[in-house]
Amino acid sequence: MLSTADHADVVIVGAGLAGLAAAHHLTSAGLEVRVLEAAPHVGGRMATDHVDGFRLDHVAQLLNTSYLEPHRAAGMDTGDLRRFQPGVLVHSAGRLHRTGEVRGGARSALTRARALAGGPRPLDQARLGASLARLAGTPTERLLARRERSALEALAARGLPPRTVTTFLRPLLTALLCDPDLTTSSRCADLTLRSFARGRLCVPAGGAAELPERMAATLPPGTVRTGVRVKDASISRVLTAEHGEFACRSLVVATGARAAAELLPGLRVPEFHPVTVLHHTAPVTPLAAPALVLDADRSGPVSHTAVMSEVDPSRAPAGRVLVTSTVLGTPPDDLDARTRRHLAGLYGTGTGDWELLAVRHDPEAVPAMPAPHDLRRPVRLLAGLYVCGDHRDVSTPQGALHSGHRAAQAILRDLGMPPAKLSGRLEAAAA
Repeated sequence: MLSTADHADVVIVGAGLAGLAAAHHLTSAGLEVRVLEAAPHVGGRMATDHVDGFRLDHVAQLLNTSYLEPHRAAGMDTGDLRRFQPGVLVHSAGRLHRTGEVRGGARSALTRARALAGGPRPLDQARLGASLARLAGTPTERLLARRERSALEALAARGLPPRTVTTFLRPLLTALLCDPDLTTSSRCADLTLRSFARGRLCVPAGGAAELPERMAATLPPGTVRTGVRVKDASISRVLTAEHGEFACRSLVVATGARAAAELLPGLRVPEFHPVTVLHHTAPVTPLAAPALVLDADRSGPVSHTAVMSEVDPSRAPAGRVLVTSTVLGTPPDDLDARTRRHLAGLYGTGTGDWELLAVRHDPEAVPAMPAPHDLRRPVRLLAGLYVCGDHRDVSTPQGALHSGHRAAQAILRDLGMPPAKLSGRLEAAAA
């Protein structure tokens, strides 16, 4: 064992979005930080494989431009995000139906209500548009004060026509929450739907790993160390398997929920939503549009799919096609065969000559958020000991970023230091 005799003000275990966000705020405040990651790369679940020129995400979680400021704080701007345009296509009754261009604000909410499956009456379009517009302008505090129930129950009570709910809102929330039964807290669902009404669905250019890699690259040299397995940790020291001991004044556990509970016995481990991602390549593009395709009929295993080479051409070699599809829940045994049949119906084309590039299954991809759910679970366990991650906030990349910020602010308060300064827009984006 090497004895590093390394010392830092704060040691962060885990280089996912939460740990990297905390490191950014703490280093900006002038603290010496070490981020230790057991994997050979940063990002946690936001990983991307490179296979024959294709860039294949492990868990295809969607981002939203309404949370753009955290991405800018990590060194990303609008040019580093690839948007779904038109945002969403809904497949129902054998056809794809456009749900409108995705733009933030109340006007876009009205646009999204148009051209839903089956051609709803203008009154139904207006009612949906008005509902999304109200949601887009509702403050966080008011959303969190609403009666809490399951997302599915809340949809039924929203006062919209059942057809509008089943052909648009339900498949959309299922995809955004990775929750096929919509058992998620209605408050979490409202926050997610509000972000959709305010912004555009997007993905990082070049793959999901680009976001954490950019975040790590903008930290001071030597801050992030990969391939470091933590065996034991306390407020004042962290013992690693290969790199000896790190002394510190504060410890942040920023791993997934189960790994955090192993380091911090007694920490609650939530249930999870399993996610399986399949990547196919096709001889020709089945859809010449950078859109997210939802299945309102729930006629197969695929929750949502997209021709990712249309959304982000850098994810496939020149002239090649990449189709990425997401299956929620426990996958069937004949996964590829059933997925191909389903995709043939969704895209209206044969899939027998498609090639399966990769399958990624994560049984603990997304922490479940059933009602009642505390959206701001404590990140400060005691002075000097903190925990953060999407399991302490909302189970989205944005929730992980916000959780890391909350942990950093708690550390600065305990050390008697000024809180990290955020712009008003960044505060709103993190809320």
